[in-house]
Amino acid sequence: MHLRIKLALTIATLFAALTASPSFAQTPVVSIDSGKLGGTTQNSIESFKGVPFAAPPVGELRWRAPQPVEPWSGVRAANAYSADCMQVPFPSDAAPLGTTPSEDCLYLNVWRPAGTHPGDKLPVMFWIYGGGFVNGGSSPAVYDGSKFAAKGVIFVSANYRLGRFGFFAFPELTREDPDGMLGNYAFMDQIAALQWVQRNIAAFGGDPSDVTILGESAGGFSVHMLLTSPLSKGLFSKAIVESGGGRSNLGGQRYLSTALPNGPASAESIGVEFARSMGITGTGKAALEALRQLSAEQVRGNLNMATMRQPGYAGPMIDGRVVLADPQTAYLAGAFWHVPLLIGTNSLDIGFGLQPSKQALFASFGPFRQQATQAYDPTGNAPLAAVRYAVNMDRFMVEPARFVATVFASEGEPAYIYRFSYVAHSMRSQWPGAPHATEIPYVFDTVQAKYGASLAPQDETTAQEMLSYWVSFAKTGDPSTGNPVAWPRFTPLTSMVMDFTMNHGPVAQTDPWKARLDATAAIVSSAPPPPAPTRSAAPAHP
Repeated sequence: MHLRIKLALTIATLFAALTASPSFAQTPVVSIDSGKLGGTTQNSIESFKGVPFAAPPVGELRWRAPQPVEPWSGVRAANAYSADCMQVPFPSDAAPLGTTPSEDCLYLNVWRPAGTHPGDKLPVMFWIYGGGFVNGGSSPAVYDGSKFAAKGVIFVSANYRLGRFGFFAFPELTREDPDGMLGNYAFMDQIAALQWVQRNIAAFGGDPSDVTILGESAGGFSVHMLLTSPLSKGLFSKAIVESGGGRSNLGGQRYLSTALPNGPASAESIGVEFARSMGITGTGKAALEALRQLSAEQVRGNLNMATMRQPGYAGPMIDGRVVLADPQTAYLAGAFWHVPLLIGTNSLDIGFGLQPSKQALFASFGPFRQQATQAYDPTGNAPLAAVRYAVNMDRFMVEPARFVATVFASEGEPAYIYRFSYVAHSMRSQWPGAPHATEIPYVFDTVQAKYGASLAPQDETTAQEMLSYWVSFAKTGDPSTGNPVAWPRFTPLTSMVMDFTMNHGPVAQTDPWKARLDATAAIVSSAPPPPAPTRSAAPAHP
């Protein structure tokens, strides 16, 4: 009996020690507006995953603005990611999904330091993933928010609808609610998730008045949308754009119900085209009902980043409520939320172009041909492929980022530009620069999840540096705060950028690509304004 008592006491002591440790702490519980959530604790970080911020957008809620969550009783388990949104996963995705996609996908995730209480008012960061608006989700391991939380930030990531679930227009949808929320359901999801943050983040210990939005690629373009949408007023106080463009050439100028002369078809006409491809004729109630009865797989089709440029898919559009204009037009008109901005691109970012010769390439600069030739190929000896890539990368990503920073700086807002030039040690024989999206695991300090056994100490150091700058910006609006290398504010006069270099760490310098970007900006600035849209002929009822 004595032995049994000793054994029981030993087990009890061990259990008490384990439950007192950070990895085995009691389940943290938070009460939000729809019920109670039970999260998990690991390594002094509490997380709440798979939290619904809107009703499942299925059945009659397909192609509708996000609707309220049905409240629940008891404590809802929030210990695992819920499904990412419906898509065909992209095999070479920089951030592979951790879940099986589903149409029921409007969930978010929260990370915070263990022991955080309501009223602590920690700064909040809200992540918007990329993937061309046809791929992506919040479950990838490289998007884990733990390292942000370890630095005193409440970190939130949220799903948003993709492909034809996220961007779709149809005449009957417009007739049902001509002044309603139409077309850009993905952007509506992002706004709904930010509204959830405003209502609930204080319960997690966050400050709803101190929210920094950040996104990469399509997520970066989404930040531009939020910066210029009237419906995002008061939802954030700072913004970070990673490789998100900023001019008209990334998001385009497609309209919900109108078409540009010699330009993109209206989103409604593309919706009609998709319906016909599914054997659905007409444009009235019966046709819309048939569209909503299609399976999720039929609506999804084969869309992903490899197949997205195909008939029957509209992508983002100017709808007149959520999106009033393309980013460039909005910024030039001063129609944006004036907040501190951190923006940048990678040294080998996206650049599309098939110009067959240097002559054709530089001819595209028109009257600025000589200026461009001197900036991009002063000796005339550079390979066509290298010059072509640089020109198109600058047009698509690098110069638009500088353009946006210039607009913000000219309005007196703090603006900071970065260039990510660092390449992981294991990839230096394959990558001559930092490709699109490769900065993400460094920003999140999730390089271990990305590179595993091939991770080098310098990779880890660069990740720690980038995370520190991003967190400092979120906390103070100035990325220099607390960091050893000062990051100067951008002005058109000084043109300073912070380069996360291959071998010398973060280096603040006058942009060495300034002449290139000046040549690219010249042709954009001299271009005539786009033609006004014309309303398409009203489609007939079936």
